[in-house]
Amino acid sequence: MKILSPRVLGALERFNAAYPWDHNAHYHRWILRQLPRRFDHALDIGSGSGDLARLLAGRAAAVKAVDSDPVITAQARKLTPAALPVTYTVADAVAEFPSGSYDVITCVAAIHHLPFVQALTCFRRHLAPGGVLVVVGLSRARTPVDHLLGVASIPANAAMGWLKNRGRPSPRPLSMTAPVRSADMTFDDIVREAGDTLPGVRLRRRLFWRYTLVWDQPRAA
Repeated sequence: MKILSPRVLGALERFNAAYPWDHNAHYHRWILRQLPRRFDHALDIGSGSGDLARLLAGRAAAVKAVDSDPVITAQARKLTPAALPVTYTVADAVAEFPSGSYDVITCVAAIHHLPFVQALTCFRRHLAPGGVLVVVGLSRARTPVDHLLGVASIPANAAMGWLKNRGRPSPRPLSMTAPVRSADMTFDDIVREAGDTLPGVRLRRRLFWRYTLVWDQPRAA
C-alpha cells in the first residue's frame, strides 16, 4: 500500500537533509518518565552517540552502553565527560550480551537489527526484579492505521525539523557507519511475539514511524 508518491518522498528527504533532527532523541525525555528517579545499574543497547546513556547517568550509579559500531562508539566516548559513570563497549548486543543484572534496560531504534525474541529473552533474563525495560522501535507499515500514522507524521516531522533548527539549515548530526536495515516485523507481529515473551508488556504505536514497549520485571516474592 503506497500513499506517498516518489516525488513527495523525494521532497521530504531533501527537507530532512536541510533541517535534520533526531527522531530517536525525541523520545528520550519520554523514556526517562518511565523510569525511577534513582537506580543503580542501567544498560543501553544500541547506544549510538551516547545521548541517552548520558541522560541515564544523571540517575544511575553506573551505565553500560553497548553498540556494534566502533566509529559512533568512539564519538560517544569523546562526547561523554569523564565524571559521568558511563562505560562504552563495542559488541553484538545478543551474542555478546553484557553480563550482570540491571535495574533499567533501554533499547532505542536498535531491536529491529537483532533477533527479536532472542533479544527480549536476553533483556528479561538480565533485568533485575522490579526493573524496567523500555524499547523504542521501528515496525513495517502494513495496516491502514500504520499508514495513517505515517501520513500524520509527515507535517509533524517537517514542523519539528523547522523548529529544532530555528528555521535555519543545519549540518547533519553524527551518523553510524554500520549497515542500516529496515524493519521487517509488523506492529501486530511485535505485539504477538512480545506478549508471548514478556507477559503484561505494554506496547503503543507512535508518531515519527516508531512504537514503544515498556515492561516491568516482577519483584521477587
